[in-house]
Amino acid sequence: MTETEPPSHDVGAQDDIELRLGASLVHLPIIRSVAANIAIRADFDLDAIADLRLAVDEACSTLITRAVPGTTMVCRFTIDDDELRFSGAVTSADHEAPSTASFGWRVLTTLADSAESWVEPAKQDGQGNWVHVELAKRKPTLT
Repeated sequence: MTETEPPSHDVGAQDDIELRLGASLVHLPIIRSVAANIAIRADFDLDAIADLRLAVDEACSTLITRAVPGTTMVCRFTIDDDELRFSGAVTSADHEAPSTASFGWRVLTTLADSAESWVEPAKQDGQGNWVHVELAKRKPTLT
């Protein structure tokens, strides 16, 4: 089963970045690197960059473990003035969103300022579902 219709919102701002990778754990270093580089360019401090990098890693790990083998993971980074948003999705046989009671989810919500996950039916072929994870990390304010 391959990606037939990506889970996307409206086309984002000119600065949005979208990646499509095989839903495999071997791609985690690429996604972590992209997250860190985007955060650096958006003027996040070193602690926020490290937190975002780990949060994106955990979100993607969660998605990859639920993905149908051989499918694509879609990741989008959206940069605003005061935050960076990450959203990811995979095709999955799961009918429920990832558990918010798991250790991994607790780690993710500790590192990010907000996080949510949900499932929606695949529209194209009716086979499987799209599992989504979205998180946001705000720039720290100077005090």
